[in-house]
Amino acid sequence: MRAFSLASAFLTGLLIMNVGAAQAQDAFNRYELRGGVFAHDPVSPEKGSADINAEMLSPRLPINAGSWQILVPRLHLGATINTAGKTSHGYTGLTWDYDLTKTLFVEASFGGDLNNGKTGNTLVQGRNAMGCSAAFRESGSLGYRFSSNLSLLATIEHASNAGFCERNRGLTNMGLRLGYSF
Repeated sequence: MRAFSLASAFLTGLLIMNVGAAQAQDAFNRYELRGGVFAHDPVSPEKGSADINAEMLSPRLPINAGSWQILVPRLHLGATINTAGKTSHGYTGLTWDYDLTKTLFVEASFGGDLNNGKTGNTLVQGRNAMGCSAAFRESGSLGYRFSSNLSLLATIEHASNAGFCERNRGLTNMGLRLGYSF
């Protein structure tokens, strides 16, 4: 009898978790707008200023991957603008999301980036040597979902040219963003 009670409790818990996960996954199947503030590359020559970040995400791409649906990404388009006139950038690419619980989720993204940083062989005092204007951008976030529409994300983003240009200091920003799904 005790084994039956434990099994029933376990199965009920799984059912509740699956219902919660399905409701949370719905957030990834809608459009989303995000905005926030980042610390601008705090360990670089450009440290000491802030960035404003804005981003739009699509719903997951319409691909039926069955039990591998987590591998289906969302498209993103965004910009990180420095408030002190240092390196800013615009980016686009793919984002993958995964629910840890009904309210906590993680996210990874990868794509292309265009920046207005210092390029070429001349180093400029107080500026990052980005090497070239075209770069790759990757980011990671830990998110908390307040509701099916509102979330808060702690994000770190990095842009660099992966060694394709003479210089490759790169740019790493971190901060908080609010997301609104609709």
